[in-house]
Amino acid sequence: MHILQGKIIEALVDVNFSVAEGEIIGLTGKSGSGKSSLMKCIYRTYLSDGGKILFQSNEGTIDIVAAGDNEILHLRKTEINYCSQFLSVIPRVSALQVVAQPLLKKGVTADLANEKAMQTLKALGLQETLWSGFPVTFSGGEQQRINVARAIIDPPKLLLIDEPTASLDPKTKEVVIEMLLALKKLGSTIICISHDEFTLDHLVNRRIHLEKGIIIN
Repeated sequence: MHILQGKIIEALVDVNFSVAEGEIIGLTGKSGSGKSSLMKCIYRTYLSDGGKILFQSNEGTIDIVAAGDNEILHLRKTEINYCSQFLSVIPRVSALQVVAQPLLKKGVTADLANEKAMQTLKALGLQETLWSGFPVTFSGGEQQRINVARAIIDPPKLLLIDEPTASLDPKTKEVVIEMLLALKKLGSTIICISHDEFTLDHLVNRRIHLEKGIIIN
């Protein structure tokens, strides 16, 4: 992944696992163990230099490593969603617009998209007075709620989510867990990075633990 003065650092080594449809997997391990790199390889933000990543798309089996850029963009638009740990949005866009955006991109009417966005923000406990505000001015916990709301408003076939309950109070943490479990009931498969034992215990079906880029269980 990185070349430092001629030294090559392998981020992931001989990683091999499968995830069933509708399963929730917890990726665990210390910082630097390869969790985020693995998730970004699945999303194809990083391009693996070997192996295969097979995704059972609605249009058939796709090797994410070998797929063309247009095919990957189509998957991201229709079936795979990635929610990073940190919110990244255009500065002068309201929280409501940020959350409604995935539905608007799929052709949902503005009224329906905004109604669904308001329901999601309300469920996550974000004050109504903040809905018209700009998320870049929000606290870390408030930004995390926006991030999660945007990720789950349009249930994907595969959701990749990094630290969904970080910076959240216990009550909101439970709400996020309930929402992710509701996605599972709708058929979504979820791969979740988390260091929070409460979240892992109450959310995931099983854990995959990484150390120095290697799966150890």
